[in-house]
Amino acid sequence: MTSACIMVLGMAGIGAGTAVADTVIDTIPVGDFPSGVAVNPFGFRAYVANSDDDSVSVIDTVTNTVVDTVTVGDSPRAVAVSPDGSRAYVSEADADTVSVIETVGNTVSVTIPVGDFPTGVAVSPDGSRVYVAELFDDSVSVIETVGNTVVDTIPLGAAPTGVAVSPDGSRVYVANNVGDTVSVIDAGTSTELTTIAVGNSPRGVAVTPDGSRVYVTNRLDDTVSVIDTDTNTVVDTVTVGDRPVRVAVSPFGSRVYVTNLLDDSVSVIETAGNTVGEIVPVGDSPIGVAIAPFGSRAYVTNSDGDTVSVIAVERCSGSLCIATASLAGGGSTGSGGTGSLVGGGSLGGAGSAGSAGS
Repeated sequence: MTSACIMVLGMAGIGAGTAVADTVIDTIPVGDFPSGVAVNPFGFRAYVANSDDDSVSVIDTVTNTVVDTVTVGDSPRAVAVSPDGSRAYVSEADADTVSVIETVGNTVSVTIPVGDFPTGVAVSPDGSRVYVAELFDDSVSVIETVGNTVVDTIPLGAAPTGVAVSPDGSRVYVANNVGDTVSVIDAGTSTELTTIAVGNSPRGVAVTPDGSRVYVTNRLDDTVSVIDTDTNTVVDTVTVGDRPVRVAVSPFGSRVYVTNLLDDSVSVIETAGNTVGEIVPVGDSPIGVAIAPFGSRAYVTNSDGDTVSVIAVERCSGSLCIATASLAGGGSTGSGGTGSLVGGGSLGGAGSAGSAGS
């Protein structure tokens, strides 16, 4: 039987919004050189792209075990799940393709040719389109999910990698790794509206749930640029760990998780003030990061460890610190949590927007 555990920690002396340290509660063996990771909208499956063995590991998030392995194309880098959870889209860098996995049965239904060296992939909020960043073509391919065909190719800056879609679907943000810019695309017309100068070698990109901010990792600066989407300008720069790669925003928008490749850690940015609240040690050479839809778990791919670290996300409200976890038979204590209490105590929320490239 699954039950919710409520733990009261430090009733006295803890102020409103004080964060309890996030903790790695499990480590899951997956395939060779895991890179991208995505969680389905219901929170019970995570999909991991294993770059060096051309597969996707399917994780049961209740038991934190791999329940299936799907063979895909050459060198899968990133994965994104459709809003209804029925499909997973996997970019395959050395095959110049995107594989479409039907999540019922975990089989590849179609393989779509795209541009040269696809890395980042993101699905629009209505599930009608998939955006694929193509590193060597300096472009983004637009796939119509009805028919699974490329309907547009958008030329961009040098070496696009990460890509994310705004919550209303009107804008697409792409990190141009060599150009040190972020391209802003009008999704309705499939045209580039503007470019925004950021830090050195931008890689990952994610949008807050309210669409007001975009967070971009600058790999060679060890920073994250914060973009105001109203003005398309950088309004803050946050110093993080060594060689930040990918980024994910919590579904409540209160926290941003950044993988630091060379110091085996995740920096947690508090969006109120844009300061690093804590640093969470994870496995060897973390790359990908995804947040469960209720915000209770973060999943981090450790590329040189061939593992996924599961981070329990915990918060305090007033003087009451609450951590929510589930106890499932056969699984580790605390795995597959049902949600965490944030701010005023809202349980639930939508998944974080965006998917970052390698």
